[in-house]
This record gives sequence, C-alpha cells and structure tokens, in this order.
Amino acid sequence: FQVDHDISLLVPEVWCRMFPHEREPKRLIAEGQLEPLSDFVHEGRLVPASRLGYRITSKFVHTFFGRVFDNPADVFTEEILKPEIQSTQVFVDGVDNIVDAQRRVALAYFEDKSIEDACPPLRALLHIMAYGEFEGKDAHHPELRALFTREALLASEWYEERLAVKQQRDVELWRRHVRSLGEFLAQPSHRDEAVRLGIEERLSRAKAELERVSAPDYRAALQGTIGADPVHRSETAHVMPALGAREPGRAQGLAN
Repeated sequence: FQVDHDISLLVPEVWCRMFPHEREPKRLIAEGQLEPLSDFVHEGRLVPASRLGYRITSKFVHTFFGRVFDNPADVFTEEILKPEIQSTQVFVDGVDNIVDAQRRVALAYFEDKSIEDACPPLRALLHIMAYGEFEGKDAHHPELRALFTREALLASEWYEERLAVKQQRDVELWRRHVRSLGEFLAQPSHRDEAVRLGIEERLSRAKAELERVSAPDYRAALQGTIGADPVHRSETAHVMPALGAREPGRAQGLAN
C-alpha cells in the first residue's frame, strides 16, 4: 500500500513538469514512451492483459522522471515497469482481479437496465467488460474504436433522441409561460400590475420563443449541445421528428 500511495503522489509531480505538447498520447506512443500491453497465453488460457491499456517505458522514465529524480532508472527499474518479469503468475492474478472487478461493475448496468441509456461507445465498452465482446467485436476492432469519435456520437440515434427530448421540453416550457402570462393578463383585478410589469410585451416575447423552439429547424440549431437526458421521459416520449409550430399535443406529458 505504501508503494502505491507514494507513486500516486509522484504522478502529479511528474505531470506538472511536462509541457502540454509532451502530454499528447499520440506523441508519447509514437516516441516509444508509452507502450500497449498485449493479451498472452498462460498455462493454456488467454490472459486479457490488454485491459490494462498503455504503460510507461524506460524511455518515459529517462525523459520525464529525471525532472524529479537524479537517477530515475535506479528507482524505476525494468522489473518495476514490467511486473510480469518478477512473477508471471502474480501478474496474471492481478489481471484476473481487474477483469473480474470490471465484469461485476458492468453487469450491474444490465441488471438495473441503465445500459439502455448509455451512449453508444459506453454501451459497447460495458458489453466488453461484462461479456468480453460487443456484437462479435473486441475492444481493438476498428468499428468499435470509431464509436469514440465526436462525429460518430453526434450522428447516433442516442444523440438524436437527446435533441428531440430537449426540443420537446423547451416547447412545453414556453407553452407554460404563454399560458401563465395569458391567465395573468386575463384577470381584471391584475390590469394595473399587468401594465406595470409589461405582461403584454412578455407574452408577445414568450409566443415568439414558443414559435422558435417549435419550428422544425430548431432541432438543427441544437446540434453540438448536450441536448437533454431522456431518463425522465414519459412512456411515449421516444425519438420523434421535429415538432411543427401547430402540433400542440406532441409535447404533452413530458417531465422537465
């Protein structure tokens, strides 16, 4: 525990001494300062060591740990950087523990059905953590890796639903504003206050905003935003085409 604790304190010390361009993962990989771990066979079975991702190399230690230590190679030896050299069996046990922990965590998302609300890359990742594959693909498959791009996420049905829910909730919000302002303005006893507060002008602005958010092109204007979380949608509030300005019933029953 003490060793792990000391290393966790060392990481920010090294990181803050690296320039922003030195922290770029692609650069670190290209220059051999980070290396991927690969799966391997041990005692007749496949050990999914690639779950550990990338690790620092002796070149990383020489380049960056020298900014903290006088002789970093004496502290971070090859045996420290590559624990499988010390004991393959212990290393395999460690990988197994990590994989088992990932499986338990991922399965919880399937048990409580929250997997249904996960974005495409997270859904794929949870499948791999729980079952070892997603639609016949492992974590290294190019199609699966492509899910983690911004372009793929914005083009997904998951994101389109978030935009649809956002528009529906905005429409319902401005309908409430219009209704409340109209009811206030209709009260004879509120005439003086309505004038003082400029309710007629506010009502006009609210109607204009309702018209704007109800227009078919409003959905396109939301592109690039986070949309709205559909977790609290009603039973019937699924992905819908853009709302028209005169479709009063289509946003009924939506949670805010």
